[in-house]
Amino acid sequence: MAKKILITGASGLVGTELKKHLISKNYLVNTLSRKKGNDTNSFVWDVYKGTIDADCLNGVDAIIHLAGEPVADKKWTDERKQQIIDSRVKSTELLSETIKAQPDHQIKSFISASAVGFYGDCGDEILTEESPKGYGFLADCCKLWENAVDQGKKLSLRVVKLRTGIVLSTDGGALPQLDKPVKLFAGSALGTGKQWTPWIHIDDMVEMYVDAIENLKMEGAYNACAPFPVTNTTLTKAIAKTLHRPFWPIKVPKKALELLLGERVDAVLMSNNTSAQKILNAGFKFKFTHLDDALKDLYK
Repeated sequence: MAKKILITGASGLVGTELKKHLISKNYLVNTLSRKKGNDTNSFVWDVYKGTIDADCLNGVDAIIHLAGEPVADKKWTDERKQQIIDSRVKSTELLSETIKAQPDHQIKSFISASAVGFYGDCGDEILTEESPKGYGFLADCCKLWENAVDQGKKLSLRVVKLRTGIVLSTDGGALPQLDKPVKLFAGSALGTGKQWTPWIHIDDMVEMYVDAIENLKMEGAYNACAPFPVTNTTLTKAIAKTLHRPFWPIKVPKKALELLLGERVDAVLMSNNTSAQKILNAGFKFKFTHLDDALKDLYK
């Protein structure tokens, strides 16, 4: 079994929790970041300059690749969109090139984040890992990202791609953005409110990465989402109920969101009715399958 893991993007929401969890399970963890950390297992790279400390791979059995610019935090200018793509694709290519240049490496597995944005906006259609790539910027970005990750197969690596929805955590990510209006007594659905929102509790997300390391039968793409996705209306109502705040039947119109977010509105109003059957078939056991239980745990 893999004993030493390299994590990229270890300072992000998932990476921070995953690193702690792996160390608690007696894994050795190297991290690869833009800035040098305090410990000896911290290594530096610059994706845009194509530089990397190749020692980050010493003794590593598996790579968990989480690095990538946040998708929704800044306006989608052409330059920002290119950054979002490059931070994922170029980082993956740099890792592949570094592995290739070390013929005596012992890496067996390359496990990468991806996103449900791969499918584009699909209304009520149930999305499995066999569903085709959708349309729009996020779908194009995810496809380029996954293509780069798949190059790992040419290096005889086992490749796993976890297509993630909204990772629910009170420490960051989408939930603090979603609960802000609710806490201000202004909770209401966005757009039509009918768009499907695949979600996963942070604890399950972390465990899924551990499973991807330990279960050598896992390969290819998996929807990293709880078995019961919900609509935006249901999600907002559930947050309001958990926080004992009102939910208003007035919807925030798409036009108002477009004024606020510009093209990023696609990320907010995209509908992804994902199936979790493949990850369940792989033997993964969710701790939180129902949204109410997940929110209760997070806000306790």
